[in-house]
Amino acid sequence: MPIDPLPHLDEHTTIINAGPDRVWPHLTDVVQRSFARFGASGYARLVRAADPVTSGPRPLTEGSTLPGFHVATAIPGQELALRGSHRFSTYALIFRLDADGPTRSRLRAETRAVFPGLAGGLYRQILLTSGGHVFGVRRLLAAVRRRSEQGSVR
Repeated sequence: MPIDPLPHLDEHTTIINAGPDRVWPHLTDVVQRSFARFGASGYARLVRAADPVTSGPRPLTEGSTLPGFHVATAIPGQELALRGSHRFSTYALIFRLDADGPTRSRLRAETRAVFPGLAGGLYRQILLTSGGHVFGVRRLLAAVRRRSEQGSVR
């Protein structure tokens, strides 16, 4: 299933005092590190994610995988689209970078997902009412902003 037909779940935005080309390496690094944390592979296996482990080229490019995701699109300075599926959902997390003036960027994180069946509906309810998804996405955006404005890639 292509990303576009998945239903829109939410979108979060941050403004970064750095151009898209400067933000891109921080975006890919923060995403890679965030999904490589302890427990991510275990959770991906628990929910039977299609991509349960980290593999493929680094820095992230099409075909790279992270626990729960594979990179569907990687256009440096523009878009990083992650796609995944497990027994409760098929989903995408799409990061889009746009210039917002000569030295600023707008970074958007859009989530799209479908939650089939009763178990999927329960999973959706837990995901949306717990606040964990929103917290996690906003934390990712804040980390990219902070690192891009400081100018160091770890």
